[in-house]
Amino acid sequence: MAHYDVLVIGGGTGNNVAAAAADAGLDTALVEKGPLGGTCLNRGCNPSKMLIQAASAAQDIRDADRFFLDASLDGVDFSTIVADMDETLSGLAQGMEDAYREKANLTLYNDEAVFVDDRTVVVDSERLSGEKVVVAAGSRPFVPPIEGLDSVEYLTSREALYFDEQPESLVIVGGGYIAVELGYFFETLGTEVQIIESGENLLGREDPDVSETFTDIARDRHGVHTGYRATAVESVNGSVRVNAESEDGDAITVEGEDVLIAAGRRPNTDTLDVAAAGIETDDRGFIVTDERLQTSAANVWAQGDIAGNAMFKHSGDYETRVAIDNVVHDANRPIDLSAMPHAVFTEPQIAGVGKTEDELEAAGREYVVGWQSLPETPMGRAKKLDEGFVKVLAAPDGEILGCHMLGEEASTMIHEVLVAMRAGAGQVSDITDTIHAHPTLNKAVEYAFRDALDA
Repeated sequence: MAHYDVLVIGGGTGNNVAAAAADAGLDTALVEKGPLGGTCLNRGCNPSKMLIQAASAAQDIRDADRFFLDASLDGVDFSTIVADMDETLSGLAQGMEDAYREKANLTLYNDEAVFVDDRTVVVDSERLSGEKVVVAAGSRPFVPPIEGLDSVEYLTSREALYFDEQPESLVIVGGGYIAVELGYFFETLGTEVQIIESGENLLGREDPDVSETFTDIARDRHGVHTGYRATAVESVNGSVRVNAESEDGDAITVEGEDVLIAAGRRPNTDTLDVAAAGIETDDRGFIVTDERLQTSAANVWAQGDIAGNAMFKHSGDYETRVAIDNVVHDANRPIDLSAMPHAVFTEPQIAGVGKTEDELEAAGREYVVGWQSLPETPMGRAKKLDEGFVKVLAAPDGEILGCHMLGEEASTMIHEVLVAMRAGAGQVSDITDTIHAHPTLNKAVEYAFRDALDA
């Protein structure tokens, strides 16, 4: 059995822990069955955002007449768009693997790990153990039990991102960020898209003003069937038929050339058999960690999607820095996941941080609301924006409780709010006292916070 100072399972954000351990002179093993870079680089945010940029470029061409420009979109080379993305990202993953195989103090195992004992795994029939173990094995698409699904060739996000033949029509089951991002990509490039979502609105975890507004926008773009749960799937004359029902028994049938299941993600704890190593999981299957990312098993840490603290690449990157300090440098550093942002790269973009209005009402928390429409700002008028807003939720004493945005550049605009919330008390005055360059879209943030200040 090979024994290492540090054993890292998972080559997404975990690869940085392995590299840091090796650089510190520790004998390190990294186990990853797929390409290095994990979900984000190979099956998630990197490929999806590259594809979405193509959709956004197409949309810009279609919108050129708003600025009295004569432009036309004469064709979409769908397969080349996907191939270019694949070539770029596979090259990055391969370059990372080549570099790691040459790295001193680091052994790379390109296979699946399964726990068999305390801090011990089997990889391709070989037993590996570690004095310290970091579990960063990520998550995978969740496929709900839908009658007949096993009898059709359905897509998950993994396949949809590398689907090199554009379908004429696509049914998407699910209404979260994966569903709406891929729905936007396919629809904008010419696929007829229909979305089936069991909740009242798409993006149901967003602030209600965001989810309701975006659902209305999406309905103008493609078919949206909210309040319906997919119950059965069947193949009919080369198409896929999806049957769905509402809570009151109303039934609909939706057909498409393909069906994409985008119903969320699940942690890979089951395939790892973490219980064999004494690693506790919660009722959803995520590894339970303390504030220093330690698990219930001695000398075992967990980070990223599999720990379930916040299933974002940026939270995983932050946890990686904490894990490096604690595992490699024995720093005993706690994590601070406050002011955790998120962004959804649809058209328009969505971004948020902190509490939603529903959460504040459920908690009985007193709050005020600040609001600013993007079209009613100087840059909004210059860009001829039709929709978008910044919404601020603040305590009566001025503490920032949440901020939610829908509109162009929302994923960028949210960051000044993050700095205010992370750097100190996070007061409304931190934003209103900041001089904003005019006439940037960030003036909308200033105006919304001023509105909250006057509320």
